Amino acid sequence: MITSYHTAKLTFKLSDKRIFLLNKKVAAYSFLFCTTITLALAQSASAATTSELARWQASAQKVTITRDQWGIPHVSGKSDADAVFGLLYAQAEDDFKRVELNYINALGRLAEVEGEAEIWRDLRMKLFIQPAQLKAQYAKSPAWLKQLMTAFADGLNYYLHTHPEVKPRLITHFEPWMALAFSEGSIGGDIESVNLKQLEALYGKRPELALQDSRPLLPEPRGSNGFAIAPSRTANGQAMLWINPHTSFYFRPEVQVSSEQGLNAYGAVTWGQFFVYQGFNQYNGWMHTSNAADVIDEFALTVSQKAGQYSYLYEGKQRPLKVVEQTLPYKTAAGMASRKITTYFSHHGPVVRAADGKWIAVQLMNEPMKALMQSYLRTKTRDYTGFRKVMDLRANSSNNTVYADRDGNIAYFHGNFVPRRNPQLDWTQPVDGSSRTADWQGLHPVKDIIQLHNPANGWVQNTNNWPFSAAGTGSGNASPRQQDYPHYMWTNGENARGIHAVKILKDAKNLTVDSMIKLAYDSELTAFETLLPPLFAAYDGAPDVALSEQVKSLRAWDKRATLSSSATSLAVYWAQDLVQTHAAEARNKNIAVLDYLPSLPASALLAALQRASARLQTDFGNWQTPWGEINRFQRLTGEIDAKYDDNKPSWPVAFASGNWGSLASFGMVAKQTTKRIYGDRGNSFVAVVSFGPRIQAKSILAGGVNSDPKSPHFNDQGEMYSKGEFKDVLFYPEDLAKHTERKYHPGQ
Repeated sequence: MITSYHTAKLTFKLSDKRIFLLNKKVAAYSFLFCTTITLALAQSASAATTSELARWQASAQKVTITRDQWGIPHVSGKSDADAVFGLLYAQAEDDFKRVELNYINALGRLAEVEGEAEIWRDLRMKLFIQPAQLKAQYAKSPAWLKQLMTAFADGLNYYLHTHPEVKPRLITHFEPWMALAFSEGSIGGDIESVNLKQLEALYGKRPELALQDSRPLLPEPRGSNGFAIAPSRTANGQAMLWINPHTSFYFRPEVQVSSEQGLNAYGAVTWGQFFVYQGFNQYNGWMHTSNAADVIDEFALTVSQKAGQYSYLYEGKQRPLKVVEQTLPYKTAAGMASRKITTYFSHHGPVVRAADGKWIAVQLMNEPMKALMQSYLRTKTRDYTGFRKVMDLRANSSNNTVYADRDGNIAYFHGNFVPRRNPQLDWTQPVDGSSRTADWQGLHPVKDIIQLHNPANGWVQNTNNWPFSAAGTGSGNASPRQQDYPHYMWTNGENARGIHAVKILKDAKNLTVDSMIKLAYDSELTAFETLLPPLFAAYDGAPDVALSEQVKSLRAWDKRATLSSSATSLAVYWAQDLVQTHAAEARNKNIAVLDYLPSLPASALLAALQRASARLQTDFGNWQTPWGEINRFQRLTGEIDAKYDDNKPSWPVAFASGNWGSLASFGMVAKQTTKRIYGDRGNSFVAVVSFGPRIQAKSILAGGVNSDPKSPHFNDQGEMYSKGEFKDVLFYPEDLAKHTERKYHPGQ
């Protein structure tokens, strides 16, 4: 990617005085350079109409992008729309390919660039997202939202116009309505709950695929940690927020976006979106964690066919299934081809699979306009009352929210979009779609969902776990009570990170920004509190001299992950082996994997330890290899499908997978082709914020903000990230001015 610099005026700031042209030589160079740029842009002007180009250039002059010493864009505009224009332009500068890919995927067009294998992923998207529907939503959007969507498209199009060397894979021109395809993060995530193999089994007429279970045995946590600390627990008497998304690395960059209309948000923005997804402004902060209420339901349909027409039974009568023919273009070696697939819809939603002689339809949230409104408006709220009012849009379907503000409020919302349903039905399984009693009955008002506001214990937490430990456990805790809510208001149980979070927060006092970081990087791996005792009992019942040193090492281990700890390596490899060998059994018995492993026979536990020891010995020459030699952070290329190499530079990382209870999560999702473990999911953007008359915040980003390996900001935060060392957030203009790398208008 070619980096553009501020050259149009060659502006320098010296003692607060502007010096535009220092001498005739500089002036001559400036003229020559600008003439060259003008000619280059003129050659690409055919891609834009005269009116478009004039609009883009006018917007660009009302936007300033200031890159700090880490390359992080601080985008400011006169209006909110100007700021959005600049934000998307800056994102495209840093990683256009990820911006484009997010929309290729959201619009169900991945097979057009990846080939026929992706048509089922595209079909899944097209069952819920169609351009005609999004255009209709755009047409009825309020004027202020249309302006933002137009600015979104303009910012990307102006980037392509001013960077003719960038060749999109598919989308050469962005349209305003496209912003609705990727409006909140949840609609894409919800759709991904539909199993692709089962979808292909039904519509591809390949029933054998329905028997294949392609889910990971123990998925690396996709969620996050969110902590809010009340003033009573902090040293300065101000509320504090811990923002800790666990996503794939490089999924969200760090930004600040502000305007003269009151916008001033800092945090993580998903590539291609125009709102800060997890972050803060000068008044309050919001942290989203995943796995909230049960908001995706399946309905079993009794389907019959007559004269080529399909219908399903509903309230004793036959109701016709809506038929939609989907056209799925895909790339081939000889060019483009397409495939037509006839799909079916009930009043519940699209049919996505077959099971036990029934067709299964799925219903989920599909409110792109409301979702986009809620996602943006919360970034401009000023207090708890305003934030709570935005929540009333009820268009955030996959997130819990942890909240804190400068008034000292802390809060937790377990979900937001929660359909009313018959509590007598088991919503964890497909329900009978032939009965009206299974229909959704509107949405619960926000006041009825599981939530906390200023609990007496002085903190709230969520780690993608259930809400009943959000404010502690044990007698007298302030957490919500299970018996007060219908069971469909939560899905997950407790997890090892939740246990860990309660342990570190229950006695936390006088917290500062720095001590909060230290607390949230606590190195204990709490999962092994329950995993190891059965292993020790198994060994004591049948001692094996070949494993005596290994068991001795694990008995002496304090269950803390450190760079020098070989016991950490052994424990993790042993647990990984158990998962690989026995997770399928747990799934078949409908038992959580980590709950199932301690119940395994003694022989299975000991055999896994033997295999783990042998693997460490083979791969590293010693089963007593320190964790820091194995667990590494490496960034070699800017490709989306990253590659790793044991012979290339990397940094040791102490923290481990969140599955083992590590709050600072670092796990590997990609297929491992190396001996070492190279993290690619977990801590990505992390920040801590102290609210008050003046914001104090620190942050860290995996690797760096730019995807170009030639950029100085490709991996400039990598070593700090590996050590859990944070940088100061430059939230205020006077602080940013001291650490500015460059300042420019889009297009310069």
